[in-house]
Amino acid sequence: QVQLAESGGGLVQAGGSLRLSCAVSGRRLSRCAMGWFRQAPGKEREFVAAISWSGITTSYADSVKGRFTISRDNVKNTMSLQMDSLKPEDTAAYFCAARPEGLLQVTTARTAYASWGQGTQVTVSS
Repeated sequence: QVQLAESGGGLVQAGGSLRLSCAVSGRRLSRCAMGWFRQAPGKEREFVAAISWSGITTSYADSVKGRFTISRDNVKNTMSLQMDSLKPEDTAAYFCAARPEGLLQVTTARTAYASWGQGTQVTVSS
C-alpha cells in the first residue's frame, strides 16, 4: 500500500492557524479517498475530515466544521488540512490516512482506512 508522511504540526495560540500536509508515496499510483484523524492522550482516535479521490466531496466532524478545510492535489500527491480558529481542544496528534486502492468515497470510519502516517503533533495553548 501507499506510504504517508505528515508535516506542519506545531505549537500555536488559540485563535491561530496551522496547515498540515501529507505526502503520498509508493511504487505505483493509488486512487483512493483520504482523511485526517486525531488522537489526544488517553482518548480514542477520532475522525476529523475526509476527501474523495476527486476532491469534490468532503466531510468534516462537527467539532471542526467551519474552521478546518481539507484539500488534495493528485498531481503533486499531497493532501492538506488548513486549520483556522484553533482551540485548545484541538490539541492532539494528527494522522493522515488513506483508504485501500480503488475505494474513492468519503467515509468517517477509522477501520475503513488501510494506510496511516506516523502523526504530527498539534498543540494549541490558551
